[in-house]
Amino acid sequence: MKRLILLFTASVLLSACANQTPSHIALNPQVPDVQKQTNSHQTLAIETIDTRSANFIVRFNNGDDAAKLVSPSEAPRKQIDRVFREGFTQAGYQIDPSSVKRMQIQLEQLLTDVTESTFGFEAKSNIIINVIVKNSNQELTKRYSARGRLSGPFSADFATLELEMNKLLGQLSGEILNDPELNQFIQQ
Repeated sequence: MKRLILLFTASVLLSACANQTPSHIALNPQVPDVQKQTNSHQTLAIETIDTRSANFIVRFNNGDDAAKLVSPSEAPRKQIDRVFREGFTQAGYQIDPSSVKRMQIQLEQLLTDVTESTFGFEAKSNIIINVIVKNSNQELTKRYSARGRLSGPFSADFATLELEMNKLLGQLSGEILNDPELNQFIQQ
């Protein structure tokens, strides 16, 4: 009887520990492969802003109960700014805050919605970035988006969600950095 009580107590404690999930997700977007776009050392001012209405990046939906919201461990705006500054430098541009050519990168959406069921989970990710480039007499605005879907048995683990979000951020930043129309406009 004592062993049964001890076994029951241990299983309750272990299940309580298993339900403890981290409170933050660590994004780590990497600079993708960037094609050289210019050799003329053109200058470009870059500003990155976060226009999202909320700070969380993962939402665990629990049916009628309140959703569990997970924030990033570091501001995504800073990480995305770093990726684009390094990426445009690799493309051949000189980043100069006093440049006439100005680029604003707007993080409009960065969210993964996770729905868990008895048999597994489904995670839908959506990232939207607006890019506005201005030179002395023209303006170009482009909207880029990436979507991802992930599913699996059991419940979603943070490492898998982090990998998926970082992969999508890498794909989207590569699309922006290597966009011929965008680069042609910058070089005008």
